[in-house]
Amino acid sequence: MSQNFEKYFIKAIEDLKSENRYREFVDIARICGEFPFAVNNKNGKKIVVWCSNDYLGMGQNPQAILQAKKALEDYGVGSGGTRNISGNNSPIIDLEKTVADLHKKQSGLVFSSGYTANDGAIQALVKIIPDLILFSDANNHASIIAGVRNSGAKKHVFRHNDLNHLEELLKNYSLSQPKLIIFESVYSMDGDFGKIVEIAEIAKKYQALTYIDEVHAVGLYGDRGAGLTEEFATQDQIDIIQGTFAKGFGTVGGYITSSKIIIDAIRSYASPFIFSTSIPPSIAVASKINIDYLTKNTIEREKLFANVAQVKKRLLENKINIFENDSHIVSVRIGDAIKAKIISQKLLEDFDIYVQHINYPTVAKGDERLRITPGALHNQKMIDDLILALTKIIKEVL
Repeated sequence: MSQNFEKYFIKAIEDLKSENRYREFVDIARICGEFPFAVNNKNGKKIVVWCSNDYLGMGQNPQAILQAKKALEDYGVGSGGTRNISGNNSPIIDLEKTVADLHKKQSGLVFSSGYTANDGAIQALVKIIPDLILFSDANNHASIIAGVRNSGAKKHVFRHNDLNHLEELLKNYSLSQPKLIIFESVYSMDGDFGKIVEIAEIAKKYQALTYIDEVHAVGLYGDRGAGLTEEFATQDQIDIIQGTFAKGFGTVGGYITSSKIIIDAIRSYASPFIFSTSIPPSIAVASKINIDYLTKNTIEREKLFANVAQVKKRLLENKINIFENDSHIVSVRIGDAIKAKIISQKLLEDFDIYVQHINYPTVAKGDERLRITPGALHNQKMIDDLILALTKIIKEVL
């Protein structure tokens, strides 16, 4: 590579480091059957992971592992192609039926990730519906922002969870104007809930389609783990429900569910779906098993929320500032990029506790935090150790 080009890459990295935005990945190895324990490959020490999105520990489900192994023997490692070119198979078809049933929808569509599900579905909707105008919550995930931007559609960003602002924007258009409201059920950084019931009512009033991202809620909320739309009895009032297998369900991949005609149309127009190799059959099998399990069992959810309640209570008792919310996400306010990184490093190096610090651009500058995710598999000793270590380090650093 010519030095004329190399200088740009060097400057790009230097800029990130000078702004405390350079990302360093912690090299860990999850221990199958022992999660949330993992090995810190830097020093070989056993650590406890407190920032995983495998909230319920379903990545460790013995039955899913067993059946995934069998699927590897039956189908091989990969899917072999896109869904249109040899990558279609029975496990994926069965999984799509499963997610459709989970959300009480007619059809489902599986993508390679939750990111491509949002990006692809939003782009496709704009291609399908002439003059569609998008109304997107200001705190929506980067994948939604990408889908909105890549669609090229006219858009309005309404202030986070501000129903008055949303309605003010909608009032500027006739009822016949095609409109789509896009929002989330659980916002992953602050952990607050979207205004699902209220937005569904507003959408009906202004004849707008609704699209909800449930990735941080599926598996965890609702009687069958179908998310907050199930918890608030609004599944039938939301037109398109998007989710992931990579968090509560413990595997990888994303999906959308909706009516048969909407899914068929998106399937035919979403470029990220059409041109991406499908998920491996073994992952599809494991995902279905984990979903089926969680629709019938609640013990993991009960353990999760008991741990969440205890962690929040004890952090507040120790005067540690956390974001107020009703979800499973525990965000500790730091407000300084360097200090957030130092606290994260000290937890790992001195106490063998892994909590990733979150800096800009994931959150706004001055809003840096530690994002703690108590899981179903954390035990009392792990909680005691976390509170003791975090209280000690925060007092030293802040």
